[in-house]
Amino acid sequence: MNRRGSFLLALLAAALIALPAFADNYLLSVATLCLFFAYTGQAWNIMMGFAGQLSLGHALYLGVGGYTAGALYFHYGVSPWIGVWFAIFVCIALGAFLGALAFRSGISGVYFTLLTIAFAEFARIGFDHFTWVGGSAGLFLKVSQQNWLDLRGPPALYYYVMLMLAALAFGLSAWLLRRRPGYYWQAIRENEEAASALGIDTFRWKLVAVVTSAAMTAVSGVFLVFYYNNLFPEQIFSINRSVEIILAPIIGGMGTLFGPIIGAALISLLADGATELVDVLGWNIPGVKQIIYGLILFAVVVFLPHGIWPSIARKLNLER
Repeated sequence: MNRRGSFLLALLAAALIALPAFADNYLLSVATLCLFFAYTGQAWNIMMGFAGQLSLGHALYLGVGGYTAGALYFHYGVSPWIGVWFAIFVCIALGAFLGALAFRSGISGVYFTLLTIAFAEFARIGFDHFTWVGGSAGLFLKVSQQNWLDLRGPPALYYYVMLMLAALAFGLSAWLLRRRPGYYWQAIRENEEAASALGIDTFRWKLVAVVTSAAMTAVSGVFLVFYYNNLFPEQIFSINRSVEIILAPIIGGMGTLFGPIIGAALISLLADGATELVDVLGWNIPGVKQIIYGLILFAVVVFLPHGIWPSIARKLNLER
């Protein structure tokens, strides 16, 4: 990263760290949601943006990770700081199974995409009838203020946890992109047959991408359940949730480090701003947030097909 890019990144980090000192609870909640989309988008970006494996069922890992840590806390009082490791392990196993099933069978492209949707739908139906975690009635966590290790506290605590996760995801992605996994993934993304002919074990490295993405998404699922203190299968495993995950990197720029951050900020600010404006005006417009998502996506696909960040990077002479 050049000097200008490093300076802008440091400036952004300083502004984000200082934000709770100036923002009210509502703005902090919006910022937390923005960081959530940035983090989860970065996780999906590793799988699709770097390795070229399109998943439209990423809500699978979000839900399974959330339910794993949530159930451990609900039934056994296990802290989410411990439960998150169980969630990561379960999602790694699930991602490895799904990846091995697809790649060993030669499933790729649109068929792999359909397989990810099918697994998310299987999970939705399964958890809808899994009474141990509440079934269709949902899983509700009884919160307390007694132990900060249970992730209880003011909005600033949630914000800083999500900021830390987003920063770690950015750092990990930057490190991977400039090491052997990143070079192999990009080769597979551009031309898998050519990459295989050069001696790259495409099965292994595609599986690594899926497992890494699944593990990271599991963490965001754990955060989600303890942020809202409830989970419903119809919501967490829905295709709408998967679409929300992929919007930030697609709009910001797939395969880039800053793309998910730019995309998350744009969709969060515009969607929440539009929702507030509609409420103030007293209009009844169902699904206004989804309408905004669609309009942003349409504009980006038509005018900036590679995403917003590559265009900004070229103008400012920054790395993509």
